[in-house]
Amino acid sequence: MKKFKLGYAPTRRFVFSAEDAFRYKVLIREKIESFGLDLDIVDLEGLNQEGLLYDDHINADLIADRFRQENVDAVFFPHCNFGTEDTVARVGKSLGKPVLLWGPRDEAPLEDGMRLRDTQCGLFATGKVLRRFNVPFTYVTNSRVNDPVFERGFTNFIAAANVVRQFRSLRILQIGPRPSSFWTMMCNEGELLERFGIEIHPITLVDIQRAAQNIEKGSSSELAEAIDYIKAKLDWSEVTEADVRRIAALKVAMKQYALTTGSSAIAIQCWSSLQSAMGIMPCLANAILTDEQIPVTCETDIHGAITSVMVQAATMNQHPTFFADLTVRHPDNPNGELLFHCGNFPVSLSVEDKPALRKHFLFDDHSPGTHEGEIKGGSMTLARFDGDHGDYQLFLGKARGIQGPYTRGSYVWVEVNDWPLWEEKLVKGPYVHHSVGIHANVIPALYEACNYIPGLTPDPVDPTEQEIQAWLRGAGL
Repeated sequence: MKKFKLGYAPTRRFVFSAEDAFRYKVLIREKIESFGLDLDIVDLEGLNQEGLLYDDHINADLIADRFRQENVDAVFFPHCNFGTEDTVARVGKSLGKPVLLWGPRDEAPLEDGMRLRDTQCGLFATGKVLRRFNVPFTYVTNSRVNDPVFERGFTNFIAAANVVRQFRSLRILQIGPRPSSFWTMMCNEGELLERFGIEIHPITLVDIQRAAQNIEKGSSSELAEAIDYIKAKLDWSEVTEADVRRIAALKVAMKQYALTTGSSAIAIQCWSSLQSAMGIMPCLANAILTDEQIPVTCETDIHGAITSVMVQAATMNQHPTFFADLTVRHPDNPNGELLFHCGNFPVSLSVEDKPALRKHFLFDDHSPGTHEGEIKGGSMTLARFDGDHGDYQLFLGKARGIQGPYTRGSYVWVEVNDWPLWEEKLVKGPYVHHSVGIHANVIPALYEACNYIPGLTPDPVDPTEQEIQAWLRGAGL
């Protein structure tokens, strides 16, 4: 995946200090580079003598052309003094990318009563004009360059914009139809394309079976690497050498299909035709691919695959997701819940040095291929993109791992703030029993990303919408 590109368009206005605006252009650039984010910054150097946005609409065309040629993913308009609101709005409108609006807090007037920047006043003006141009934007509280609220707001914006760029180019590899008894996994493929531009690339189980069999018969380096990984990372004593090879071959085949089709995630019909055709479960293959930032969802859950891409993008693809059933309540904790699936959670999340590669414990054929064991707890985000009747929402909530009874499969027990509230929202909303978890707080980034995705409404349960907004304004700092 290409590195995130940020268009950097610092702006000033002619009536205030050009020298002070130039100084802040440099200070702000140095500050955002110090945040340690993996991004390329495309600036305005060379378009004029100052590298600042301050001219009329002709200048806007030049700036937009540069950003478009560089294929930036978002644009930052720091107001180094009052700023030029009409040019900012023209550039933002022309590009159609996420926009960040912020300016450094003004100093006291000089001894002679003159003011150098009037940045806050300019922010009011630009916000109004962006609305006139129908340009959605993110705003960070007017604050000093070194204030923590600026770093919080900037880094959250970049994460949100990364969600948007991956959502807008999303293609899901669908391997097989949904299980016939899982009506919950219905989705409207045409509506996903028409409304969000999300593409589905379907293949049959026969396609993946043939590809995996060809790989299994061969001696590719990819197959050898997958076999070595399984043997090194898992206790495979309950299965055979042939089982390991077949599971590794399926993993390689799925990855090759994802790469050749340009798919960001996979939704697979994991039972039960696959077991009849290949004699294995795909759970471990799903787990390994998810660890490699190609999330795989079970039971052909297309909406779950969309959620997985969004959630991992909100961490700048630094953490793996895990795809779980919301299963049973904790036997003792009224706000506890079991997050479980048959054996698909990423190996990297296991609490054991060598989790077990086992045979499936529910289905009669007991096919090998489940990666079982508890994963680490700690703080995490749970999310779900879903919809029906043309209404799409993004469920958001925070949880933390807790102790709970042993169970088969991949699992973790969690506690939330008010499980009956969660349960009611999940049952009565457009949601199902599947959720996506990640060991990071990505709720503010996902919430902000919805600002740039028409037709998708954030649905936070904990924290509330008001609490998220307060956090973005600097609460708790």
